[in-house]
Amino acid sequence: MRLRKTILLVAVAGMMAGCTSTGGVRQPSAPETVAPEKALVLPPPGGPSIVSVVERKRGNGVEQTISLFTSSSVPGQNSLKVQFFGASGANPGVGNAGFSKINESGIAREVARSAPGVPMKTSATFLQNAYGPFGYASGRSRAGDTCVYAWQQIRSSTAANTQARNFGMIQLRLRLCDARASERQLLGIVYGYTVTGTFDGEVWNPYGNPPPADVALGRTGAPIYPDEGGYRPSPMPIGYEPAPAIVTRPRAAVRSASTAQPAQGVAPVPAPIGPRVPLPGEAPQTSAKPVAAVAPIEQSVRAIGVTVPSPDCIGDAAMTAACRR
Repeated sequence: MRLRKTILLVAVAGMMAGCTSTGGVRQPSAPETVAPEKALVLPPPGGPSIVSVVERKRGNGVEQTISLFTSSSVPGQNSLKVQFFGASGANPGVGNAGFSKINESGIAREVARSAPGVPMKTSATFLQNAYGPFGYASGRSRAGDTCVYAWQQIRSSTAANTQARNFGMIQLRLRLCDARASERQLLGIVYGYTVTGTFDGEVWNPYGNPPPADVALGRTGAPIYPDEGGYRPSPMPIGYEPAPAIVTRPRAAVRSASTAQPAQGVAPVPAPIGPRVPLPGEAPQTSAKPVAAVAPIEQSVRAIGVTVPSPDCIGDAAMTAACRR
């Protein structure tokens, strides 16, 4: 008897729960496309444009894959991937994302997958941008495309973490391949991108305490000059433009001076007038060739119709008549 009552109570409770349910449809947490202006990291002005932004919310942060404009024959899409790791439970109902520190073996696998068929070489040079140190690998494909894969972890120092603050962390990955840009031009994107995302609360600040002012400010004997080539080094150029195409022009055939013919419609160069002046050390010419050069002058004068009288023909009428003959 008691068993029947228990079964009836459970059935009634189930019916009441079914009646109170709204029956709404909900979508589980999944990646979604957001507007480009909501990207957590923006490329520099003049850099590759944003094509799309795919965002995935995690229980302890947010992930975004920012697809960038690609002009390359290397398989794959230029992209900027960013991960924000903060407090657990930031997005209720969503699982946390596990993270690990950047290590050599993990980066080697990422580099190999970033540009298939391109021999990538990791740089051993220490570099850093406005957010701290970063590393990168570069290579060139058989078609001549340049590829760069860069990685960076933004996190405060261990000393700052012991003060119960600055616990947040940001990890970035940048993949760029271009058919015309050089390695240095692509590397300029790493120096120029801007992290626009932030954490709620000072406890999760990933940048640590702000650095102190320069010790040279206000100190005697430490002059500071303008930026153009003076005290401060000029920054690395940001962004890149495709190199202009090389235009080849056919070389004109060279003709000798003896066979050269003047073009149609172009007047020939007139012969020089007057005697030829000998070069230093050259024997003077005594031929009668200069006399022949006078003929063009007399012809030109007669064509105009002006006759210049001799001084002997001026003043005497008889001499004037004789000169006219």
